[in-house]
Amino acid sequence: MSRIALITPEIATREQHALLHSVGELQGYIPNLLRIVANSPAALRAFLDLHSLTRDGSLDLPTRERIAIALAQKNGSTYCLSAHAQLGSQAGLNGAEMESNRLGDSHDAKAAVAVRFACRLIEQRGDLDDDQLRSMRNAGYSDAEIVEVIAHTGMNFLSNLMSKVSQVEIDFPLVSLN
Repeated sequence: MSRIALITPEIATREQHALLHSVGELQGYIPNLLRIVANSPAALRAFLDLHSLTRDGSLDLPTRERIAIALAQKNGSTYCLSAHAQLGSQAGLNGAEMESNRLGDSHDAKAAVAVRFACRLIEQRGDLDDDQLRSMRNAGYSDAEIVEVIAHTGMNFLSNLMSKVSQVEIDFPLVSLN
């Protein structure tokens, strides 16, 4: 059971209802994690604004999911690992690729650089050296894409924290942490 209330239609304020309704229309469902974040409409608005990066950015969907899987594993978020395993599968990632992502790597050479970069961002709390940035550029990532990897890392870290603190009920097929 979640340690923070899930905002359901029965208890939602008008603003919470409108925000969650927009999520439902966009995604086709409302994940429990967003029902937790909805406790603060301001936090949910900010969270949704940050997630617009997934629609408007230049980083491809499989790479975004690879990063999310790697960080969920690294940060110990069963909820996010379960969610992104499903989303990763929908984005075309196979089981072997997602296992590699969970280890902070990828079978795709270019994506592997981004996944390792995102993991290092968390491990080193952003204190990366020139060689780590150079590896991204040498793999073909533009400065805009590097900024997006950093933003996705922060967004996923926020989701990982929210899921762990709240102990939100998993509403995706369960994927256990190794």
